[in-house]
Amino acid sequence: MTGFRFDEALRKSIARRLGQFEARRRSDPGSLRHAAVAITVVEADVPGEAAFLLTKRTPRLRSHGGQWALPGGRVDAGETIERTALRELHEELGVLASTDDVLGALDDYPTRSGYLIAPVVIWLPQKVQVTPNPAEVAAAYRIRCAELFRPDSPEILPIPESDRPIIRLPLPVATVNAPTAAVLYQFREVALAGRDTRVDHYEQPVFAWR
Repeated sequence: MTGFRFDEALRKSIARRLGQFEARRRSDPGSLRHAAVAITVVEADVPGEAAFLLTKRTPRLRSHGGQWALPGGRVDAGETIERTALRELHEELGVLASTDDVLGALDDYPTRSGYLIAPVVIWLPQKVQVTPNPAEVAAAYRIRCAELFRPDSPEILPIPESDRPIIRLPLPVATVNAPTAAVLYQFREVALAGRDTRVDHYEQPVFAWR
């Protein structure tokens, strides 16, 4: 599995592809609440390789406890999706970033639990110290971007509860389900592979509907 070099060429490539991509934003979310997540590209544990930050939520959380996630949360009044992603990245993992580190965004993804998630891609060139907030995050991992291109990934499976298939991504720490899997798959397709791919037709497993 070929890795992605964590260098300026990759940063420029991701920024260019996101700039050319027409992300779909819903002006009227209806009953859905706006939220944003941070897809944060950092240097992997393997020096020189690119990775992204993935968290496992603490089981004590009232909503989606114990699930795999990207740093994120609800968009506050008067806040942009970029500011929300940066704020949540700091609150959950102790990582400070600025709007200058934002490379772009992907499509809004509606969830069964009532949110409209906007994924924001952030690039952090400096050595990043990750300090999980124990009130929200049980653990945090650097997942090599190359893991998104495993030959067994993604897994697209039908479920009896929906006419839409679910999407799952096998990763070294676990098999991750939508919505996180859908967001990361679009990041793979658009930002890393340069393909115009939409993911809002993918379903989430039933346990994530609440």
